[in-house]
Amino acid sequence: MPTLRQLFLNHNAQTTRFPLLLEFERAEGIYLYNREGRAFMDLISGIGVSSIGHGNPKVKEAIKQQVDSYMHLMVYGEYVQAPQVRFAEKLASVLPSNLQSVYFVNSGTEAVEGALKLAKRYTGRHEIIAFNNSYHGSTHGALSVMGNEAYKQAYRPLLPGVKFLNFNQSEELEQITRVTACVIVETIQGEAGIRVPDAAYLQALRQRCTQTGTLLILDEIQAAFGRTGKLFAFQHFNIQPDVLLLAKALGGGMPIGAFISSAEIMSALTENPLLGHITTFGGHPVCCAAGLAALEVLLDAHLADEAATKEHLFRQHLTHPAIRQIRGKGLLLALELDSFDLNKKVIDRCIENGVITDWFLHCSNSMRIAPPLIITPEEIVQACKVITAAIDGTLCAPL
Repeated sequence: MPTLRQLFLNHNAQTTRFPLLLEFERAEGIYLYNREGRAFMDLISGIGVSSIGHGNPKVKEAIKQQVDSYMHLMVYGEYVQAPQVRFAEKLASVLPSNLQSVYFVNSGTEAVEGALKLAKRYTGRHEIIAFNNSYHGSTHGALSVMGNEAYKQAYRPLLPGVKFLNFNQSEELEQITRVTACVIVETIQGEAGIRVPDAAYLQALRQRCTQTGTLLILDEIQAAFGRTGKLFAFQHFNIQPDVLLLAKALGGGMPIGAFISSAEIMSALTENPLLGHITTFGGHPVCCAAGLAALEVLLDAHLADEAATKEHLFRQHLTHPAIRQIRGKGLLLALELDSFDLNKKVIDRCIENGVITDWFLHCSNSMRIAPPLIITPEEIVQACKVITAAIDGTLCAPL
């Protein structure tokens, strides 16, 4: 009889020719457990998803209660479904007054697609400005605004009318004009290796978009929900977007995304044509129930308030001559090494020693450190010991 691993390789579509092939049977807190019961520390939160940890009891209870009531009833936007309404209301309560209309979708890349359509429809313009080294997802429209040609060249032609600027370069902002429908930008660039912009730059970007009537779309799919030390990353920079993109941690472990704007802007999708954007499973009631519970856990436990202190601990204990730089904010960090080869060997050694980390799509010589926000100081110190020992072990290994 074939093993589960063999069946995975035979029947699950592969994204690379070298998957990790780790098998886990359960997850709790910041740990994943394999079939033998060995614990692995999840230092990347399933790539930004499990911000309040795996298997939170309140999230699981919310899911169970909703499953007992109902699951899918109708395509999004027709029925008044309490989980959607309550979740949207809660999100609106923690967002600025211009971000009160929530459109739930299934994922981050779908939030990007919806936002690009919304910007074109509302402004009547076609030009989109994005940024080099950006990442916004893998669907056709999202791929069109990704700032890395290596991932795009096999799928051209993509969306026309997309222009790319360099992140954090104020002198290029004059290229935003009155023909620009939107600027889509990560508040903190993620797959570029956690690049935090200057506050003055984002404020100048906001001002330029306002001057030209261009919608500013902030992608916080990785950076939101306390990860940077604020509930939303834009709160560090004293700006507000016209459209906010959320996913990953939004669902507390369940698949959901959202693009959020004002009622005025969002109304552009309701006519000429009506049903200007539709989704069958967007805002699935079980996912919304989970997301609401996760947000309440995050707020009640004040997890965002602890991120800066925990960042300091990582920086304090990740000291090694081979570490060139640590970038980031809060628990969204990148540890830069000399090369991808060294980084990959260190990552593999970390996994062997029970700490799961990863590299970045556009910055392969940097290690991702983005654990669940519930990680304790003791666990941070232990993770740092494993990482520094892995660097030592790699550098001392025979050639």
